[in-house]
Amino acid sequence: MPRTVRAALIQAACERGGEGDPASIKAEMVEKHIGLIRTAAESGAQVCCLQELFFGPYFAAEQNAKWWSLAEPIDGSSGPGPTIRHMQDLAKKHGMALVVPILEEAMTGYYFNTAAVIDGRGNLLGKYRKHHIPHCDPGFWEKYYFTPGDGGYPVFDLGFAKIGVYICYDRHFPEGA
Repeated sequence: MPRTVRAALIQAACERGGEGDPASIKAEMVEKHIGLIRTAAESGAQVCCLQELFFGPYFAAEQNAKWWSLAEPIDGSSGPGPTIRHMQDLAKKHGMALVVPILEEAMTGYYFNTAAVIDGRGNLLGKYRKHHIPHCDPGFWEKYYFTPGDGGYPVFDLGFAKIGVYICYDRHFPEGA
């Protein structure tokens, strides 16, 4: 018996690019995505995937220490940071699973390009950390920011489907598939 899973993919521009205070850029981008997530839910999506580093511009095109201020934990000893907590509330409100890629601070000095996976009840199911980190000119200075992922290739059970997550450059490598 065939089964249909409705998915929404959101990729939104950061109008200010890298200009301005990272905290205000982050707040604007989170606010922008709230409306896009609502639209996805109203359209019947069961799972909504946000773009890599959704809450800012793709800052890894440069090496600038100001972007470290965007980092937050996903599942540390004090729980998730404010963005993931907010996304958990949105997932629960809309009854829709979310894949939320952020700059994760695992501990001081250890940062990952990570996607949190949240089910439609708002539960944090886990995370996927990007494994393959490009570092080349022009525009990919990711090793300045990110540690290579260390969590394997988890599969997340959303109840209505099982999913795996890749982040950008990982798609060029066969391990996860």
